[in-house]
Amino acid sequence: MYIHWFRQDLRLSDNPSLLHAADQGDVLPIYILDDESAGAHKMGGASRVWLHHSLHQLNESLDGRLRLFQGDATKIIASLIEDHDIKGVFWNRCYEPWRITRDEDIKEYLKQNDMQVKSFNGSLLWEPWVPLKDDGTPYRVFTPFYKNGCLKSDPPRMPNKKPDNLRLSHADIGGMALDELNLLPDLSWGREIIKNWRVGEAGAQKRLDDFIQNGLEGYKDGRNFPAQENVSRLSPYLHFGEISPHTVWHQAKDKGQAGEGLDTFLKELGWREFSYSLLYHFPKIPRENLQDKFNAFPWQDDDTFLRAWQTGQTGYPIVDAAMRELWQTGYMHNRPRMIVGSFLVKNLLMHWHHGEAWFWDCLFDADLANNSASWQWVAGCGADAAPYFRIFNPVTQGEKFDKDGSYTRHYVPELKDLPSKYLFKPWEAPPDVLKRAGVTLGDSYPKPIVDVKESRERALEAFQSIKAESD
Repeated sequence: MYIHWFRQDLRLSDNPSLLHAADQGDVLPIYILDDESAGAHKMGGASRVWLHHSLHQLNESLDGRLRLFQGDATKIIASLIEDHDIKGVFWNRCYEPWRITRDEDIKEYLKQNDMQVKSFNGSLLWEPWVPLKDDGTPYRVFTPFYKNGCLKSDPPRMPNKKPDNLRLSHADIGGMALDELNLLPDLSWGREIIKNWRVGEAGAQKRLDDFIQNGLEGYKDGRNFPAQENVSRLSPYLHFGEISPHTVWHQAKDKGQAGEGLDTFLKELGWREFSYSLLYHFPKIPRENLQDKFNAFPWQDDDTFLRAWQTGQTGYPIVDAAMRELWQTGYMHNRPRMIVGSFLVKNLLMHWHHGEAWFWDCLFDADLANNSASWQWVAGCGADAAPYFRIFNPVTQGEKFDKDGSYTRHYVPELKDLPSKYLFKPWEAPPDVLKRAGVTLGDSYPKPIVDVKESRERALEAFQSIKAESD
């Protein structure tokens, strides 16, 4: 029998490794929760909640034959091939530095033991070593990466169907029950954040179909408005591999209408590729600034500010709405992600590490490549980053992108009766207006923890200090 090792490819369709294993003979499907090898990058709380439900759905689709293990994957695979009649081990590649190192060791061990071993690309449209500049170096700017590195390379392959010859092994090899993995330590929070999601391969396909039908055409502009249904919300499904990027790419092109919406959406898939390219070529970006000059940036530490930001109690309604959306749903719309990121690293002068860590624990789609690259982007210290002096104003951002306040009122219900004129700056509302809306600043809703204009000036001064040093 042949092992297919499920990792971030929790699906049957368009799964190159599973397809290959099925062609060899009986397939033993396994999943290993390897926190030991992951170390500091082991999954956060929200990701574990999603993983629990995803493994449940995958096991259902495999007629209950998925074997689950927990521990050092190298030792577990070694034990399996020593104790059972296994002829080969196959998997789809992952690109986190710790996984690359571990997988190379496993591959070498298997070869030394005369095992068939092969890995496949099941997660990216283009492998990180494909979109390179003419001199063989990696791109650090997105537009040439996408236009010259990606679009001028071979196009994304067509997705494959489920293997029609999949014969699942009945061998008794042990393993654990799903509940024994303890992926749901906080049951109340876990139940709440997952309730509006349909986890699994079928849910991923349904989400893609709904987006193509209802959101893709207006995606270019609509994706900026968090109350509109013009975002795909596919990121958790892509992260866990419940749907492949090849399926998303080709179905969007085949079923969607050509135009700016489609082009912009495909480009967003390109940004995902760019993040993985950066992580592959610059493996230290989860902790180290890509631009060295930011090593001297005078970040501030303030636990009170950080806690207010994490819990949606900053006194800036669009920021608070976004942070509460994150905690309540395991997701945050892209425009608010930029707003809250800017507020943390610029208005509060907090290190982007704090934001990266909180998102890592709270996002269903917490992805080492995307999370690291995105936080470095918003902090101004990464590749093709937003200039540090581009500071989002949370008042004008709210007024522009949530004009009627429906998003903000949903997540900040204590302000739901406040007139739109004052919704994003309640401190400017006259006392009688606040009273009629049932709002008491500093009590029912916090006063702003910083002044937008003053904190902006402070951020620009901090940036000038490192700019002067580097000039």
